[in-house]
Amino acid sequence: MRKSYSFEMVDENSARIWSNKLEEFIDSLGRPKRLFVFVNPYGGKKSASKIFVDSVKPLLDDANIDYTVQETKYQFHAKEVATSLDIMRYDGVVCVSGDGILVEVVNGLLEREDWESAIKMPLGVVPAGTGNGMAKSLLDAVGLSCTASNATLAIIRGHKQSLDVATISQGQSRFFSVLMLAWGLIADIDIESEKYRWMGSARIDFYAMQRIFRLRRYNGCIKFVAAPGYETFGEPAEPEGETISEVKSNFVQHKGYRGPALHMKEFNRKIEGPFVSVWLHNVPWGGQDALAAPDAKFSDGYLDLVLIKECPKLTLLSLMTELNKGGHVKSPHVLYFKVKAFVLEPGARVDDRSKEGIIDVDGEVLASGKGTYKSNYKTLMTYDKIYIKVDQGLATVFSPSTIS
Repeated sequence: MRKSYSFEMVDENSARIWSNKLEEFIDSLGRPKRLFVFVNPYGGKKSASKIFVDSVKPLLDDANIDYTVQETKYQFHAKEVATSLDIMRYDGVVCVSGDGILVEVVNGLLEREDWESAIKMPLGVVPAGTGNGMAKSLLDAVGLSCTASNATLAIIRGHKQSLDVATISQGQSRFFSVLMLAWGLIADIDIESEKYRWMGSARIDFYAMQRIFRLRRYNGCIKFVAAPGYETFGEPAEPEGETISEVKSNFVQHKGYRGPALHMKEFNRKIEGPFVSVWLHNVPWGGQDALAAPDAKFSDGYLDLVLIKECPKLTLLSLMTELNKGGHVKSPHVLYFKVKAFVLEPGARVDDRSKEGIIDVDGEVLASGKGTYKSNYKTLMTYDKIYIKVDQGLATVFSPSTIS
């Protein structure tokens, strides 16, 4: 808890010695002295600027931390800044936003020529958006409520935690994810509910009801490399022989990190559709009210897969109400297991083959098929096969304490 104390010294010299010793001790703890702070004034209920002024700035000032503030002005602005940021000037980067700005920063750091040192920059998250899945995951892991003050104090204390990063690839395109990937029901709810963004986080529950009662199912197939102990999930798959990172020899022309090699012969398990929902998670919470993957770890080198193939609508509605405590993964209608690598081959909707789906990564549209919401918008990848593999502990985040 934050408290204030007053000490009256016998003279100025005693006060100076006390102050210097206290500062030396605090510095020895490895706390950050200089921070670069992104504030997203457009996220969630557009309250990030107020949250920074009311909850973040006073704590940083009291901790004698120097900071530079950058308000984001458009999508991928934070990524652009992170790509050219002088990382030697700062001890960390803080995102006062939802999860989107954090993801942009990670992608910006990994696109740099000096990505190996840049990605070691500790990243802090202060919840000020709609989802806040990363902040919730970090704070909940040690029993703290997901508040801006708790998140800021965790950054000030300087404890650090390794974080897995998933590389999503399609041809020469790359995207680096730290939160989740969704296709099917969850993706549709997350992206299509943006038309109700004025409702804040309530838009998710409101639109979920609509999507469940007019449920869609999607054709497709997933292939994966199961984590140890989960090798019985799915069916045997004929392994492919190529190594993805070696298919294009001109990859070396690109600066930045290209992701880990994908040896397709390792993909020996598969599950065929149709699917209601495919949901991959890197951390436990998908949002402040959604404990999507209760067993997910920050740095275990695996992604948690939450899969629904068939489910009655009323049962599915009941499962959605279990999300806030993770009870949905216990349902016989849900497959829940860990994977080391993953291939998604998305298809069309079962009820209307002229329409396809949305692939959602960390709250943004990675790819959108025919007939989808905003399908005319340009996306990073096409609605086709994508490959995903995890780098264990590639990034670093500020956390309340070291979390296993």
